[in-house]
Amino acid sequence: MLLLSENDGLFLLRVARLALEERIRLRPTLPLGEIPAAAERRAGAFVTLNEDGALRGCMGRVESLAPLYRTVQDCAVSAALADPRFEPVQPDEVPRLQIEVSVLSPLREVLPEQIELGRHGLLVTEGSFHGLLLPQVAAERNWDRNRFLEETCLKAGLARGAWKEGARIFAFSAEVFREPESEGRVASIWEIRSEDME
Repeated sequence: MLLLSENDGLFLLRVARLALEERIRLRPTLPLGEIPAAAERRAGAFVTLNEDGALRGCMGRVESLAPLYRTVQDCAVSAALADPRFEPVQPDEVPRLQIEVSVLSPLREVLPEQIELGRHGLLVTEGSFHGLLLPQVAAERNWDRNRFLEETCLKAGLARGAWKEGARIFAFSAEVFREPESEGRVASIWEIRSEDME
C-alpha cells in the first residue's frame, strides 16, 4: 500500500475534478501545482462518480504503469464518459457529482475463507472473464462473504457459484477518499490505510 495522507487524497480528488472540468465542461487546463511524491508512484486506482447518492459511473485499472495521478485523471474521464452502464455525463451534471478515488494494493490470490469483509475488494477470473468489486461495495450493501463472492462472479459474467468451481479469487485492499459533501475534512472511509494485507 502507498499509505496516502489526507493531503495526498485531497490532491487526487482535485486531479479527478480538474480532469472532469477540462474534458467535459471544456474548461481551461489549470496547473496541478506541486505533485506529492506518493502521487508519482505507480498503483492501480478506481474513480467512482455519484450523483444525488446514486452511482453515475465507475472505472479503473487494477494495475498501472503510469504515475498514480495520471491514472486517476484517466479513470475520472473514463468513469464519466465510458462506463457502459450509463449515458455519458453531461456538462451541467459535473458540479453535482461527488467523486471517490480508490487506490488499490497489489492483488493477492486468496482462499474464500481468507476474505475479510470491509477490508478486501475482490477480483474473480476464469479464462477471459473477470469481474472486480471494491471493498466498500460489500460493506455498504451489508453482504456476507458468500454474497460478495457471488456478486463478483456475476460482475465477471460467470455463474453465481463459479468461485466454488475453479474460478480464481484475488483480494486487494484500498485507500479510499471521497469528496466532502460540505465544508470540512475529506472523508477517508476505510480505516485500513495503515495496514498492508498480511
